[in-house]
Amino acid sequence: MPILALLSDIHANLDALEAVLADLRARHPAASRYHLGDLVGYSAEPDAVIARLDAEAIPGVAGNYDSTVAHAYKHCGCRSENARQEELAHQSFAWTLANTSDASKARLAALPFRLDLRPLGGHTAGPRVVLLHAHPSSNLIYVTEDRPDDFLRKMGASVEARDGDLVAFGHTHKPWHRVVDGVHYVNTGSVGRPKDGDPRAGYVLVTVSELGALQVRIERVAYDVERAAAKVIAAGLPAEFADFLRSGGRG
Repeated sequence: MPILALLSDIHANLDALEAVLADLRARHPAASRYHLGDLVGYSAEPDAVIARLDAEAIPGVAGNYDSTVAHAYKHCGCRSENARQEELAHQSFAWTLANTSDASKARLAALPFRLDLRPLGGHTAGPRVVLLHAHPSSNLIYVTEDRPDDFLRKMGASVEARDGDLVAFGHTHKPWHRVVDGVHYVNTGSVGRPKDGDPRAGYVLVTVSELGALQVRIERVAYDVERAAAKVIAAGLPAEFADFLRSGGRG
């Protein structure tokens, strides 16, 4: 049975990424691995994360942070809830622009907006898996768990999703899974910067049966959060970013 591992929102946290890769090697070595964008921002190792994904030959899509850094946009396109968050977002973006190599920026610029997968092969009528960072129309739209079913129906229709298909995305850093009219909608959470109060790295595992049935599992992996937090401080990034890692976004 094909198995897909979906990793999103690594955000320059190499320690979290390494923990997820180790977990996959140990428990799901046959899984096909894909990332859903936002490889950089907020943490201290953007180049190392990009190089690690390249070394593992893990394909994926562009997140808002990836494309804005690649093209030196005026800001990351992140949503802030107050003035302090806005200030911190600008500090993160400026640091990331200055500390991401030209070669890494070229890799980010080359990422596609969307990937369509057919895990059972193109010769069958099996399920299609659509990989996005956020929403089919924009990487700045947050597809949160409180979105109504009708919002998801329109989202699915825009990518021509049918009964049995799966639409996967991240961006909110909070994992969830819902089925609407037979279509699976999966937020893959965050590898490197969770916001659901659980500091462990997160990813999603999708198993496809030979008959095309999908099983979705949200996975969490413990890693050395203090090591990652220390790197944030040592890089000169705001201490709030280290506290964010420690608390799972609820510092």
